[in-house]
Amino acid sequence: MYTSFFGLTEKPFSITPDPRYLYMSERHAEAFAHLLYGIDEAGGFVQLTGEVGTGKTTTVRGLLAELPAHADIALIINPRVTALEFLAGICDELKLSLPEGSRSSIKAIVDHLNRFLLDAHGRGRRVVVIVDEAQQLSTDVLEQVRLLTNLETATTKLLQIILVGQPELRDLLERNDLRQLAQRITGRYHLAPLSEEESAAYIRHRLRVAGATGEMFTNKALVSAHRYAGGVPRLLNVIADRALLGAYTRESRVVTPQLVRAAAREIRGKRSGRLGRVSRLAAAAVITSLVAIAAVSLWRRHLGPDSTHSAAQSAGHVSPPAPPKPSLAEFLAAHSDATDTESSFRTLLDLWQVPLDASSAAPPPCEQATAAALECHADKGSFAELRVYNRPAIITLALTDGTSRQVVVESLGSAQATLRAGAATYTADLLELERVWFGDYLILWKPPLNPSALIRPGTKGAEVVWLHTRLASDAASTGDGDVYDTALGRAIADFQRAHHLATDGLAGTRTQLVLDGAYPMAEGPHLQDGTR
Repeated sequence: MYTSFFGLTEKPFSITPDPRYLYMSERHAEAFAHLLYGIDEAGGFVQLTGEVGTGKTTTVRGLLAELPAHADIALIINPRVTALEFLAGICDELKLSLPEGSRSSIKAIVDHLNRFLLDAHGRGRRVVVIVDEAQQLSTDVLEQVRLLTNLETATTKLLQIILVGQPELRDLLERNDLRQLAQRITGRYHLAPLSEEESAAYIRHRLRVAGATGEMFTNKALVSAHRYAGGVPRLLNVIADRALLGAYTRESRVVTPQLVRAAAREIRGKRSGRLGRVSRLAAAAVITSLVAIAAVSLWRRHLGPDSTHSAAQSAGHVSPPAPPKPSLAEFLAAHSDATDTESSFRTLLDLWQVPLDASSAAPPPCEQATAAALECHADKGSFAELRVYNRPAIITLALTDGTSRQVVVESLGSAQATLRAGAATYTADLLELERVWFGDYLILWKPPLNPSALIRPGTKGAEVVWLHTRLASDAASTGDGDVYDTALGRAIADFQRAHHLATDGLAGTRTQLVLDGAYPMAEGPHLQDGTR
């Protein structure tokens, strides 16, 4: 909206972790060095922690963009899994095909992974597992993580593990029952918020990356942004983005402290002074209108049904004013009992016509989805990514009071999204949602294999036919065989290139998701039109 007004090539303060925008403050440079240390040094764990929004994930994405040539990385971004799912996820990330039937056995997976690591070591390669949001790992999974470091030769650990998480990760690893794991941590770093000078440099850096050629924030505005954000990069993004929008609406080429203050006040939901008085007057007007509506209703019931038309005539066809649309925060508060994790899963599964068993003995929702031939895919991204996957998604909204709510995005347009909380729906502007959504999402889909697995050259069977069917709907000519041959590999690579995916000619989970989302006859609900 405001990019062309300011001469920018793109929005500079998106909350998605784009490595191009990584600002190397002294703190981030040290964190980056610790991660590189974790790749180059053998053995043990490296721990990176930081408060929400301090740039941990962006630092990891920057690391992935600067990987040493000898490193193979498995990035685990959904740690709320079982030990078996965790191990299978590592194998999927390393593009390691597991023998048929081995996915149900931890021992079989570890044995296969050990052989892979020995081969990689013999070729001079380093294998590193990075776990984001590691504070969510269960005790069972953490114990399995510790056991993975037992994979070794006589002189060298075969696997390096980097744990990235919020400060709760430090508390978790201080527990007595996890002391064996904590003793193997060879490097620790905590990512603190930015200083006032770093906050100013951070904002200027992101503006330059987006194409700015001059100063757009006054010095006092930069100081104000730091003060309101507390030096947290994610909050700096949200405040700076809203301040630029405010400047645009006022046709001002410069962001002032007043605009920053208004942006912070709007984001936090606080009103004071004259704004508070206006809000109170507006509330009084609404109450007056509601009282009037109630009075008219009672009057009509007293006169009887035949009096409605004559009453409207005598009033000059004036209808009472409709109550105003509630804000997003008001909608979430009114339906708080339907915006927790269990309720949001129930809503999402209901769209797939799968009931949720919420009893205490029931397996987790994603395991229930697997039993119905579905699969959970959790990640961080943007509305553009959800639009490509074309499936309803659970998203987590961070409210100004420090709490969070989970809702289902049922349909998604170019400027608005329909949110569902139980049976209630709400139409929200994407700009409004971007201020409280930091990119976490979970979707359900139906993979060609259950559980999903990498489909690669040489594969034969129904999953290859599935690929041909999906590619044909995308106007790609791939033939109709059941063998993953060279021609199919080229077609997959062309599809990946056209859809900005990693171009490796292999049909991994993301490629399958995009293929499935583009297929008009795919089973289940679609996101863009909300149909079932």
